[in-house]
Amino acid sequence: MDSSSDRNIVETARAYCELMRLDRPVGTLLLLWPTLAALWIAAEGPPPTPILLVFVLGTFVMRAAGCVINDIADQEFDPHVDRTKSRPLADGRLHTRQALVCFAVLLAIGFCLVFTLNVLTWWMALGGVLVSIIYPFMKRFTHVPQLVLGVAFSWGILMAGTAIANKLSLPILCFFTVSFLWIVAYDTQYAMVDREDDLKIGLKSTAILFGSMDRYVIAGLQFAVLALLLTLGGLAQLNVLFLSSLVVVAMLFLYQSFLTWSRRRESCFRAFKNNATVGLVLFVGVVLNYAVAVPAIQM
Repeated sequence: MDSSSDRNIVETARAYCELMRLDRPVGTLLLLWPTLAALWIAAEGPPPTPILLVFVLGTFVMRAAGCVINDIADQEFDPHVDRTKSRPLADGRLHTRQALVCFAVLLAIGFCLVFTLNVLTWWMALGGVLVSIIYPFMKRFTHVPQLVLGVAFSWGILMAGTAIANKLSLPILCFFTVSFLWIVAYDTQYAMVDREDDLKIGLKSTAILFGSMDRYVIAGLQFAVLALLLTLGGLAQLNVLFLSSLVVVAMLFLYQSFLTWSRRRESCFRAFKNNATVGLVLFVGVVLNYAVAVPAIQM
């Protein structure tokens, strides 16, 4: 095998990595931390190791699958957007058939993982896949595709609840609502990065819908997230260590407001990425809650 063939293999492998966003872990972390926190809440402590491993691997696999189907749906638009014009399908390094095969392989791996869980979680997984497939097409028809993403990205929380308890508890449903509102907020920040390009090519988003009110709506959603997290603390009888993590989250939300105030693309993108830290702080707060015995939050 000559050096040119070696180079082609490396370049193709790199293109597949970019297609699945393996080089950009922020989206995976945004999925992972709330899902892991939901496992701890549902199990009221550390979850069984086999289930934990399934959800960690499943998060990576299904986030990659979501990115692939997103790029397949957006390949005619991505070349016209500064942030996405260098994606493998947009610049021609990969073709649609290759992306479809990649998507099918990722789905197969995901379902193999899910089949180790209970039957209810199988059906939940199927619903999650359908929502993930629908999401990329919503920006063509509605100004609120972020609402669909909020459901898709929060679905792992529901699956965590059913995998542990074979049912959906009130704390899990509350946490799902928290995640939904939080995702709408941070994906609006993400959409602010592309707003000018989206207007030119006719795509829709909450950033366009909210217009000059975008920063205030995001702040309102973040306030609702904090209020519901306090409610979650009471429902799940979480302790003051969890409450302390909410103080840090509130400070991070204030930092994000500072970043987005100028509406500059770079600052809005930094605010979006900062939400991976928000998720980590929440997860640590939940884990510490079950690791250290201190008074619980009283409702």
